[in-house]
Amino acid sequence: MKRVIIAPAKYVQGEGVLSSLGEEVKRLGQRPMAIASPSVMAKVEALMTEGMCEFPQGIQFERFNRECSWTEIERLQSICQGMGGDVLIGIGGGKAIDTAKAVAYYCHIPVVIVPTIASTDAPTSAVSVIYTDDGVFSEYLFLPRNPDLVMVDTRIIAQAPERLLVAGMGDALATFFEARACYRSGRTTNAGGRTSQSAYALAELCYRTLLSDGLKARLAVANHIVSPALENVVEANTFLSGVGFESGGLAAAHAIHNGLTGLPACHGRYHGEKVAFGTLSQLLLENASLDEIREVLAFCQSVGLPVTLGELGVEDGSAEALMPVAETACAEEETIHNMSFPVSVDAVLSAMLTADRLGRLFRDQGTIGGYC
Repeated sequence: MKRVIIAPAKYVQGEGVLSSLGEEVKRLGQRPMAIASPSVMAKVEALMTEGMCEFPQGIQFERFNRECSWTEIERLQSICQGMGGDVLIGIGGGKAIDTAKAVAYYCHIPVVIVPTIASTDAPTSAVSVIYTDDGVFSEYLFLPRNPDLVMVDTRIIAQAPERLLVAGMGDALATFFEARACYRSGRTTNAGGRTSQSAYALAELCYRTLLSDGLKARLAVANHIVSPALENVVEANTFLSGVGFESGGLAAAHAIHNGLTGLPACHGRYHGEKVAFGTLSQLLLENASLDEIREVLAFCQSVGLPVTLGELGVEDGSAEALMPVAETACAEEETIHNMSFPVSVDAVLSAMLTADRLGRLFRDQGTIGGYC
């Protein structure tokens, strides 16, 4: 089977890089339109306008109405085509970014992504998650190419809430373990081929970066400062995780996350927080070594990621309550079937229950298996 890697055409990251936004965008178009929520607009409009001073006609800002829905995509598409926009800039978090990618696709113009948080790997991917106008998941829109430009200003990222960066680490944490599962099984990834050595190496670098710099990055964001550790983790959360999940593959961790979204108690938790528990569950499902599980538990605890169901808000962690989660995770189309062995509902249920128990042991005693 072929090996495939997909990635954004250009990725730029650093403190203050938005000052060179105009220079980068003018290579793609001459009539830019930007979309952002009102709260994000208030934070970046002056900086964006300054960075786009090379465009005599300036930049047209349009309000993003907070849901990546077909209604919003069609509304913004109409505005962009009406003004003759030839390059679209999406600013903000995952939903604004996904909307921008979809609008640019239907307008047949390049898209520039400017994330203001590092809690998701959406900035680099060739997919948009579509919701209803009420915020209920609807479908995935798979795009023919990745963004033309991703610009990550770490000065802006450092001003975001600490929990968002940590949630991004939870999402990135799964990257290596899921890529490893797909590498072993030889299953097809989102990129349309097998996991290549390059994608696997990027996924492993993502994990090692989190272990070495995760806590330091969290402390930097807590003080709203940019540090070398923060730069490294932002790159891991955004680029390494983004390329890693698309070209390395998804497996049990994200499938279990999808199951957890069905529990009302989890609705207030971020994607990456649920993925972190899914990663622990995947390690139990594949009978990983205690040393590896201990390493992941220690990392999660150090940065503040949940290691128990209770920390996700789930008070009833019984087998009966979790059975629907396991059933959803094992749905026919789910990525859990990218594991290198057949997966059953009972096996997933057992893995989640054991992960929760190990998480409580580690949290309460600082040890599992008799080792610190």
